[in-house]
Amino acid sequence: MRLQLLTHSYSPEHSPPQRRWTQFNRYFRSLGWDIDVITPVAHAPHGRRTLPKREAGRPFRRDTGRFGERILRVPYLWHRTTRLGRLLDHCFSAAASVAAGVMTRRPDAVIVTVPSLPILGAGYLVSRLRRVPFVVDMRDAWPDIARDARIVRGSAKSVTERAVVTFQERADLVVTVTYGFAATLRDRGLKNVATVVNGVDISVRELLPPPPEDRDRLNVLYLGNHGESQRLDLVVRAAALARDYVRLTMVGHGVQRRELMALAKELDAPVTFHGPARRREVMEHYREADTCVISLRDDWKSFETTIPSKTYEVLAVGRHVTGIVRGEARTIIEEANAGDVVDSSAGAIAQLWKELHADRSRLLTGTNGRDWVQDNANLDALSAAYADLLRSVAAGPAA
Repeated sequence: MRLQLLTHSYSPEHSPPQRRWTQFNRYFRSLGWDIDVITPVAHAPHGRRTLPKREAGRPFRRDTGRFGERILRVPYLWHRTTRLGRLLDHCFSAAASVAAGVMTRRPDAVIVTVPSLPILGAGYLVSRLRRVPFVVDMRDAWPDIARDARIVRGSAKSVTERAVVTFQERADLVVTVTYGFAATLRDRGLKNVATVVNGVDISVRELLPPPPEDRDRLNVLYLGNHGESQRLDLVVRAAALARDYVRLTMVGHGVQRRELMALAKELDAPVTFHGPARRREVMEHYREADTCVISLRDDWKSFETTIPSKTYEVLAVGRHVTGIVRGEARTIIEEANAGDVVDSSAGAIAQLWKELHADRSRLLTGTNGRDWVQDNANLDALSAAYADLLRSVAAGPAA
């Protein structure tokens, strides 16, 4: 098999598409498959290159990835970390990705990983130019999430939604990361839909020892995107309400980060902010945490079928989860018996933390989360399932 992957983010960046596809590509390479990755020069999350050129890559230069995959970088557009800035950057890189897509050897299938909508269009165009099957890896519930977030309005709204639906309908295969969104797509008439959830390689994820039995404060950790989807202002407000017995650490970047920092200062909340962390730093943050926040706002219906990718990682390292989620994500936390799910209000969150501080035995989840990941999100099993799907697509409609 020879695959071509178009993605808006890949190693050495640390992002959900990078984690998902680095893991899958490792498995595909172990099968002897050829992988061509087309991706921008590494510039996330700040909108500009911060790594040395030899690490970030250069436009239209081929590099070799960690597992032998070939990486062809395309230019990016310097931008501020705003919604409009990112959209313009994605459009620019998507246009360059079309040119790059015809510079590689003809693949057996073109895969595009979404939610970057411009790259979705680029992947479709490349697949048509190369006359090969088109696979859409749908990591978010588009176009539903665009409707909830009011990303586009007026006449542009219907055009965007129709475009996404059209690409989904014309794909030879649509892969979702949740079963709920796959059911939604099937209800709309799509037939070539499958689910391959996000997973974790637990062989390289340490199961951490339990947090200390005695601690003067509850150490709460949020690690991930600081965006509109997470509604993290509630977490900061909860920390302010629980300032006498909570320390909140927030690690990551996003369009809401500056506002969250200003809010924490205004409320005199016990919050410490850190920039994006790499693997060793991530594990140190987990090690110091008593509970980890997994949050999605509750006023967007599309989030009933959305699972934050960090959920699996927190379960795998054995930390208690403060879940501010609903739908499929809530079900996972409850099935794993690895934490508490709380209503999306600052008062309810603060009350939960007060209870956990008073009774730290509730933080001891043992191997519950890790066992659930092993049974339901085992990376090798997921990779093998994805490989079977791609073989079927490459074999043609009859398969």
